[in-house]
Amino acid sequence: MKLRKVTAVAATALVLSLAATACGSSDKDGSGSGSGGGKIKVGIKFDQPGLGLKQPDGSFAGFDVDVATYVAGQLGYKPAQIEWVETKSADRENALARGDVKFIAASYSINDERKQKVDFAGPYLLAHQDLLVKKASTIAKGTDLNGKKLCSVTGSTSAQNIHDSIAPKANLREYSGYSECIAGLQSGAVDAVTTDDSILAGFASQDKYKGQFKLAGLKLSNENYGIGVKKGDSATVTKINTALEKMVSSGAWQTAVTKNFGPAGYKNEPAPKIGDIVK
Repeated sequence: MKLRKVTAVAATALVLSLAATACGSSDKDGSGSGSGGGKIKVGIKFDQPGLGLKQPDGSFAGFDVDVATYVAGQLGYKPAQIEWVETKSADRENALARGDVKFIAASYSINDERKQKVDFAGPYLLAHQDLLVKKASTIAKGTDLNGKKLCSVTGSTSAQNIHDSIAPKANLREYSGYSECIAGLQSGAVDAVTTDDSILAGFASQDKYKGQFKLAGLKLSNENYGIGVKKGDSATVTKINTALEKMVSSGAWQTAVTKNFGPAGYKNEPAPKIGDIVK
């Protein structure tokens, strides 16, 4: 009798110990399902209206934010479990390699050079280099830029590409950011702004600019936006692709496009075939 009593006490202690260990476990690095109450770190832009923008109240808005929130939800994370991390263009590959974030959704165009350093899920949007002009502008094609002032940001090749191959008499203006270019377009300091149509639509959709600008509708390049994942993490790529497919089929993808880009008259391409260009 005495031996059985001791054994029962020991067994009870073991069960309690295991339960405490299980309750104490959680996903701290964003690599699990989120069911343990942990966080997932996601890289976005903080300064691109319509795509990834940190708002005055500290919240985040934009198409990339909506896509990332949906994907994280399919991975098992509620919005409150997402920790948004600013990932500027020059640091995206390093942020993934260091493990600073689980994935990046930040107007991240897929190309062969980047595929050597990171893996991509998607693409989830096909954008094109385009022009943003005033509503009353007569600029309708690339050659109309000859003799006009064309703005892009310092270090971008967009304006130079147009100057070199389409409108050699365009007068290039380089500003430090797209906000300055858009302000210059509003004031008349420049006649057109060029970069990806999604970025232009995002800026033009801001309340202070609604109704003032239009996209020319030129398709000067193909920019397939993908979700960047650490090189070799094929399991996460597969999960994200599944989530993106569901977002498209459910209609949530088109809803996000219309909400974030619609005010600028953005005529989006159909959703790309997931996984079609990232192999």
